[in-house]
Amino acid sequence: MSSQVVAYVLLVTEVGKEYEIIQELKKIKGVTEAKAVYGEFDIITRIEGMDLKSLDESVTKLRRISSVIRTVTLISS
Repeated sequence: MSSQVVAYVLLVTEVGKEYEIIQELKKIKGVTEAKAVYGEFDIITRIEGMDLKSLDESVTKLRRISSVIRTVTLISS
């Protein structure tokens, strides 16, 4: 059984920047999946970390990507 913490991050991006941002997301440690979606959000990302601290580091890097307007983080249990 895995003891990793998993979070899903929903991103709103600048128009037309989704695929550039996905490429940047895939470079961040802990990001296991990043996909464009349609609707209120533009990208969904799955992140794994050994603990909340490592998860926080990954989410902070993600939020610093230019063209990311807003994020919503959902930590899974």
